[in-house]
Amino acid sequence: MTILVCISNVPDTTTKITFTDNNTQFNTNGVQFILNPYDEIALARAVELTDGGKGTVTVINVGEANTEPTIRKALAIGATDAVRINAKPHDAWFVAYQIAQYVKANPFDLILTGRESIDYNGSKVAGMLGELLDLPSVSIIKKLELEGDKAVVEREIEGGKEILTIPFPFVAGTAEGVAEPKIPNMRGIMSARTKPLTVIEPVDVKTNSEIISYETPAPRGQVKLVAADDAGKLIDLLHTEAKVI
Repeated sequence: MTILVCISNVPDTTTKITFTDNNTQFNTNGVQFILNPYDEIALARAVELTDGGKGTVTVINVGEANTEPTIRKALAIGATDAVRINAKPHDAWFVAYQIAQYVKANPFDLILTGRESIDYNGSKVAGMLGELLDLPSVSIIKKLELEGDKAVVEREIEGGKEILTIPFPFVAGTAEGVAEPKIPNMRGIMSARTKPLTVIEPVDVKTNSEIISYETPAPRGQVKLVAADDAGKLIDLLHTEAKVI
């Protein structure tokens, strides 16, 4: 079993976010970056599935040199080796295209992503990979089990759950429930230093989107309390101020 796990380098949610150049650039000064939590879930399940010599786990990241500490953490968690595509991840299409080109030359039995990255929350890469590689893709899975030459995955749908049996190879976007994130132990941290990390250059691809500007959410307004017996005032405020009715 060969598994590829796509990982992102994202800002820690406790970090204060600011922008520069007239709100056109994300300010990385003082920002703590981490392994995307949903990707960490995917990685944890991949390590479980290959534990005991049952296969290999490769992590792949589209990013510049500053993402390597995150990649090394993934190796410490249990990945066998890593690949970094040396490029700034412009958007989901760019990331998916770069990974797809690598996979076409280096096939895998299973490709896992997180359900989304916590910075842009797009949930696009898994589906794009499936299309670019002409493979089945499914999101957002809550359970993943292997049964011979197939996998059984479970996902939530409105009013219940859906269970699918999928032949290899395929692409899946994972969410909470698939596995518990693993904390690297000292042995893993030490071995991560010597595990292979291959850096490759990106392929040319047309950019399909451009960020014009960033803006932060509007600050919360002052809370207005309305007496329980004054429904008329509440309706008026919802109509004239909140503008929701």
